[in-house]
Amino acid sequence: MKIVSPFLKRVLYPSLSVAGIFRGISSPGLAVVTYHGVRPPGYQPVDAAFDGNLVSADVLRQQLRLLKAHYRVISPDDVLGWIERQRELPLRAVLLTCDDGLLNCLTDMLPVLQEEGVKCLFFVTGASTAESRSTLWYEELFLLLLRARAGAFEISSEGIAIQGVLGSREERRALWWDAVRRLSPVNEESRTSFLGALRVHFGVELLASTFEKNPVSCRRFGLLTSAEVRELAAAGMTIGAHTLSHPMLSLMPPDLAYAEISESRAKIESTLQEQVWAFAYPFGDPQSVTLQVLGMPQQAGYKAAFLNFGGGLGSELPPFALPRVHVTDGMSVAELDAHVSGFYARLQRGVGRRAKIVGRTRA
Repeated sequence: MKIVSPFLKRVLYPSLSVAGIFRGISSPGLAVVTYHGVRPPGYQPVDAAFDGNLVSADVLRQQLRLLKAHYRVISPDDVLGWIERQRELPLRAVLLTCDDGLLNCLTDMLPVLQEEGVKCLFFVTGASTAESRSTLWYEELFLLLLRARAGAFEISSEGIAIQGVLGSREERRALWWDAVRRLSPVNEESRTSFLGALRVHFGVELLASTFEKNPVSCRRFGLLTSAEVRELAAAGMTIGAHTLSHPMLSLMPPDLAYAEISESRAKIESTLQEQVWAFAYPFGDPQSVTLQVLGMPQQAGYKAAFLNFGGGLGSELPPFALPRVHVTDGMSVAELDAHVSGFYARLQRGVGRRAKIVGRTRA
């Protein structure tokens, strides 16, 4: 699949999209599209993979216009009504969502949504119920390891030990992801304390302390505050929960994982003074969402929960494992069309079946 990917993206997808083939073969039902924010003007990416979840305002606008022209972009309220069996979905329905609750959701993404007249379901963490601004711990961790001096290191704090050699960017990225997995099982306080020990060890200042000096960095890395979440809701957007602190839930003890899910809902409802019915699993990939975790949002009182993979038009969608099309910076309008229509998923299934047949033949 990787060998033909450039051909798909540069030749096949654009040709089929322009010809309207994707919409012609699409299934009825719902497709959910998810963003992670809009890259602020003037921001210089620190790492292509790390910053790859953010799109530019122009790309977002182009993608929304494609969806409006060839699909039916519906509101979160429409989806809630469908989940509760109170209304039917239009043909080729698309729901827009956005994870994490970065400040640029308000400053850079909301204006585009309003210009295009569409609604979005924003998932925020418990940190966005506070009055002061903070950052996502795993993004702060990445920047810390990226800026740290080269060489071997070993840190032990809060019962957690991380060691390795900081060399190339690839080595630092691998150490970062290993650290994310090691820090996910503990509670938020222990994680914060460990990051503090790392900053002291490497002599790197807290990212939030630089925001006054660098407003562009603030829009890229800062999380929404409680007042800003209310402002987003007042603009007609829907707010959902994304746990208290964005850990990898599959690695947590069940009681801590459930607390992350249930207490975030309570905090956001208290901030907004309205019901929160939707939940998005942090990271949302197959490694971070186990069957046990899948049962927790319903137990916590949500009406629906969203994954971060497997999206495309479909009608048989489990309400607590709703698949989504994950939009990245490198996704063209034609590629988005292929994913939303369900063409990409069909192609993947076809390649998978063919691989199994080949494997049996070789055996």
